Amino acid sequence: MKRIGEYRKLLGVDQSTTLKDLKTVYRNTMKDAHPDKFVNDEAGKADAEEKSKSVIEAYHFLVSINPETQEKYKEEYTETITQSIIQDFYLEKSILKIQHFNGKMYEYIGVPRNTYIKMVNADSPSRFARRHIYGNFIYRKSGEVMAD
Repeated sequence: MKRIGEYRKLLGVDQSTTLKDLKTVYRNTMKDAHPDKFVNDEAGKADAEEKSKSVIEAYHFLVSINPETQEKYKEEYTETITQSIIQDFYLEKSILKIQHFNGKMYEYIGVPRNTYIKMVNADSPSRFARRHIYGNFIYRKSGEVMAD
């Protein structure tokens, strides 16, 4: 959750920002921080490269958790969490990553370690997730594995 706040602060947006406004803020921020603006200033160029990387990362992350993005993929997400069982899952820095047998992978942000431990010890991680993870944490799609 801390990361979300940091990203919003970096771009100067809040949780009610629309995708369109987020894109505008991103483009304007990138114009100011673009490394090509610093032709004969190596230190400025290096700083601009670091800032632009941070801005790009923040933008992509905030787009992925935006309510408009979530609404767009709601049907796919609902189908995955109701019909596909969990293949694998792990916790990394309060982010629970869940891989489903249908190839979809989602990240749940701000999951406490004790909740993860309960999931590890559950008879059915899929049932545990339906009861305690899905709908209780901010999530985003983090990838898709292609079947062989």
